Amino acid sequence: MTLARTLYSALTWAAQPLLRRKLRRRAEKESGYAEAVPERFGRYTPEDLGADHQGRWLWVHAVSLGETRAAAILLQALRLQHPNLKLLLTHGTATGRAEGQKLLEPGDVQVWLPWDTLAATRRFVRQFRPAVGVLMETEIWPNLLAACQEAGVPVVLANARLNAKSLAGAQRWGALSLPAYRMLSAIWAQTDADAQRLHQLGVEEPEVLGNLKFDVEPDAAQLALGHAWRAANPRPVVLLASSREGEEAQWLAAVQQLQVAGPQAAVQWLIVPRHPQRFEGVQQLFTQAGLTVSRRSQWGAGMPAEADIWLGDSMGEMPLYYALAHACLLGGSFEPLGGQNLIEAAACGCPVLLGPHTFNFAEAAEQACAVGAARRVTDMAAAVQQAVALVQDAAQRAVMQQQALEFAAQHRGAAAATASAVLKLMKETPP
Repeated sequence: MTLARTLYSALTWAAQPLLRRKLRRRAEKESGYAEAVPERFGRYTPEDLGADHQGRWLWVHAVSLGETRAAAILLQALRLQHPNLKLLLTHGTATGRAEGQKLLEPGDVQVWLPWDTLAATRRFVRQFRPAVGVLMETEIWPNLLAACQEAGVPVVLANARLNAKSLAGAQRWGALSLPAYRMLSAIWAQTDADAQRLHQLGVEEPEVLGNLKFDVEPDAAQLALGHAWRAANPRPVVLLASSREGEEAQWLAAVQQLQVAGPQAAVQWLIVPRHPQRFEGVQQLFTQAGLTVSRRSQWGAGMPAEADIWLGDSMGEMPLYYALAHACLLGGSFEPLGGQNLIEAAACGCPVLLGPHTFNFAEAAEQACAVGAARRVTDMAAAVQQAVALVQDAAQRAVMQQQALEFAAQHRGAAAATASAVLKLMKETPP
């Protein structure tokens, strides 16, 4: 063990009481963090193995909501090629775990990924003995990878991405991060730019298989309902999609400045916060500003109630919201957070306005803007102004809708390629 990993291991061991305290605090707002806490420290019950624990697990780790949705696309392709797949699914956040429950089939198992101590990671590997591990996008844990290497478990990084900021951080901690990357059996990058940054870090021969999120198939029933609601609404709808902390306040200031909010406004605004624990606070922000709010949880299958703001307070219904909207503002891109997933909006045919911060989807954002599926704006005020103008221009909006659908369709194929690569590795791995 290197000196860097020895020091890291000591710190992760010493930080366990802090982790327990953090989980207790998070559980006050999100009850999911109180579930199965011993699993966080590598302590699993016999029931975690499922009814038949003799099969070979395919272990997939999707830390949070976005990674779990990408994993869902990969798992669909994997099950098409291998119908009897035995899945071990792990997460790090409550939203990821809740979303992951939808992906389980009889015989599958879902647990928390353990905290990255030497003992916990070894217990995890010894308990489940996965055939192959698939880490989604960015999750590199030195002790976990070392435990897998010791046990002869090949692990890959799928749908891998590495932006410039993360590259700088990885280089700064290169004595720890580079050996961890080199313990991976394969790295399958989303884009050429991601592969180049991984190579710059010191990773040899990362392969580009594309972005799994382009293979998303929006729920047809949600699309149909959203289109029906949009057709029945007298005003065009503009969506602030997957908004993050601070962006609703930015939006409110921009709307008040332009005087486009209120019952007689030119558009109907739909706000969908990224994280469910923020729903109440976002509603309070609007009501304190004198705006009326109608929440998705109150609509049922009927039409949304008349209000200044429609608040999307549900999970797993983004296709419904994108279909309901004539255009959207991409959350996470108006604060320095890297932007949320614009690909799902494009797949639903919803024109996108991007803020200045899209480093999480840099290449997709540039490509979408280049073909006319999206537009870049300087700030929230410009986004609000341009969105109101766009939804009043039916011809321009129709062009962007078509470009969005074509953009999403042209980049598909990563799911089948990644699934084939995973299954090939499983065949090559001895029992």
